[in-house]
Amino acid sequence: MAKTTIIFGALLIAVTLAVIAYNGGFQSITVLIPSFIGVIIAICGLLALDEKKRKHAMHAAVLVGLLGGLACIGQGSSQLMKLGTDKAPSIDKLASVWTTGLLCIVFVGLCVQSFIAARKQRQAA
Repeated sequence: MAKTTIIFGALLIAVTLAVIAYNGGFQSITVLIPSFIGVIIAICGLLALDEKKRKHAMHAAVLVGLLGGLACIGQGSSQLMKLGTDKAPSIDKLASVWTTGLLCIVFVGLCVQSFIAARKQRQAA
């Protein structure tokens, strides 16, 4: 699961790079939010490569993923409600928030499955 964690961290960083490329440059600090989440998750993944640190690192990664996912889904929902008004968000902001939220939630789901499988394996041993 450590390698999967690193991949999800890299995907979140890629979301930031895609938005910056789409906009033709850096627009504001908020565009970096997916990469902040991604860097923390990737660092946890790197730490999880060490067997002694794996449990704590993976729990930290799933916590960051859960908080990031919930925050992005909440923000994305409020942005969807603004569609059709004069304060409608741009498509890149909507795509960034929802992509980040969905990546985080999928990551959390995979982590939960991995935690359950690890617990069953420990109990069987």
